[in-house]
Amino acid sequence: MFLNKSNLYTIECETLRKPTVAMLHFPEKVLQFGTGVLLRGLPAYFIDQANSKGIFKGRVVVVKSTSQGDLKSFISQDNLYTLCVEGIQNGEITQQYEINASISRVLSANEQWAEVLATVEQESLEIIISNTTEVGIQKVSEPMFSQVPTSFPGKLLRLLHHRYTYFSGALDKGMVILPTELISNNADMLKAIVLELAAEEELDDAFLSWLSEANYFCNTLVDRIVPGKLSALTQQDRAQKLGYNDSLMIMAEPFRLWAIETSSPKVRSILSFSQADEGVKIVGDIHKFKELKLRLLNGTHSLCCAYALYNGFDTVREAMENADFRAFIQTLMFEEIAVAIESEELSAQECKEFAESVIDRFSNPFLAHRWASITLNYSSKMHLRTVAILKSYVARKGSLPTKFVQGFAAYIQFMCSQKEGANYFAVVRGNMIPLQDEQAAKFYNYWKSPATVVTNVLGDSSLWGEDLTRIAGFVEAIELALKEFQK
Repeated sequence: MFLNKSNLYTIECETLRKPTVAMLHFPEKVLQFGTGVLLRGLPAYFIDQANSKGIFKGRVVVVKSTSQGDLKSFISQDNLYTLCVEGIQNGEITQQYEINASISRVLSANEQWAEVLATVEQESLEIIISNTTEVGIQKVSEPMFSQVPTSFPGKLLRLLHHRYTYFSGALDKGMVILPTELISNNADMLKAIVLELAAEEELDDAFLSWLSEANYFCNTLVDRIVPGKLSALTQQDRAQKLGYNDSLMIMAEPFRLWAIETSSPKVRSILSFSQADEGVKIVGDIHKFKELKLRLLNGTHSLCCAYALYNGFDTVREAMENADFRAFIQTLMFEEIAVAIESEELSAQECKEFAESVIDRFSNPFLAHRWASITLNYSSKMHLRTVAILKSYVARKGSLPTKFVQGFAAYIQFMCSQKEGANYFAVVRGNMIPLQDEQAAKFYNYWKSPATVVTNVLGDSSLWGEDLTRIAGFVEAIELALKEFQK
């Protein structure tokens, strides 16, 4: 049996949450750009949760902007799909299954642009969500009105201008715009590009005023691992367990966070789905959530990945199953990173709670997150994620964070590569791992002189934005850690 509306209520599975009939007929309140798994596993999850509790009572029109893939699965399944929430929460394994009914339609931007434009003629439509990857929020100067714009900012401008025209510039017909691309200040960047494009098109001042005053561009931060399509074996197992086949089935971890930045009571009212789940945070400033994720989650990943690979662990889960390595991660997070980032804005309790959630996430038995994949753009990640931790810890404690030093030393050792043609490879326990790092050539040259490599690396301001040899004892600590490591 396949998942669709006709079969929906013949499915018998006690562990499965199914939508009510009413949920299939709620009005369209959201226009979403992107069919990817993150949007289906996070915003659509929150909306469906709220709908099931009778709070938001709205559905999502999804726009497919790329030429990749097709819409056959969405059409054949009446836009229904299963979300498997599997992982560890509060130290306990959890498995939850639900059929998500939040999507009303899926349209192709290239083939159904007139229908996409018509969606903004609905009184009920109030929200636009996007996840077009980081590349999506870029300015592309192109004709806006004689063709379907290729860029997302271009499409957004067309839609907003169409809504402005259709509703005769009514101030209460603006939209709440929530980009989820992983870019700092994503909404501010998007708004600036849209305004630039509007100016290039020489659109009238009244529209420009409406664009700025009637619409709410809200910076957001999303955080949830949604691996995507299940493996064939897992798909078969879940189909047996639930009693039906679903080609759109996806898996997500229990942890979920969608931080949305606004101080507007109107926006808070429009985003009423936030009332249904504590994972949605509507706040005046999302900086502290960015700091928690960047330092305790991403920073821990970066400081641990080379160290884990040298210790023989291929995945994060394997490392967490080792008592010694688990203790290493816990000390790094709770006693070093959390101490470094605590502030008036970010309490010790908030740091502790987030760190505990990271331990759960790293331990997820249903995910196989490979350490080698975390080494992508390793050097830039180390710069952005870890340098501030080091400086803050030293300033507060007057000493160096020991686990941090070990992780940093492992990274420098990892960047000691072999060169084949134009490619560089790290050698770890006899395995060749491709170095996808723009600084690979620089490290290759520094490692030609092992005696000076630490001083050269730490003193290179182009890597760190400053000279790290000025931090008292850091060079000596890294050199000692490298010697121990190389044994």
